Amino acid sequence: MTRQIDYRLARRAVLREWRLGKIGKSEVCDAHPELVRAARHLGEETAQDCPICEKSKLRLVSYVYGDSLKAANGRCITNQGELDRLGQNCDEFACYVVEVCTECNWNHLTVSYLLGRRHAG
Repeated sequence: MTRQIDYRLARRAVLREWRLGKIGKSEVCDAHPELVRAARHLGEETAQDCPICEKSKLRLVSYVYGDSLKAANGRCITNQGELDRLGQNCDEFACYVVEVCTECNWNHLTVSYLLGRRHAG
């Protein structure tokens, strides 16, 4: 079983602060242009509407980081097969999944977890 860190509570807190007017839209809709591009072209569409603009479905983008990844370090992963191959060839790396709205640039880290041979099983 993969251990993961879930960021739903942090997400709820940010959305609550935004709805109460304590933080502005520019502070929550600040996705980097490269993240939005990755979401648009490589991200996996979800059934969930954007919590800010409610105009677009959220897209999930996964990135991997780890010293043993070499050239793949910091890459956007487009499918489970890629993750599986990296997991078989590397001792350990982290995967970060970010939800992104390509309409208003909302983005939030949703989950992170460790993969690789050390975590197989």
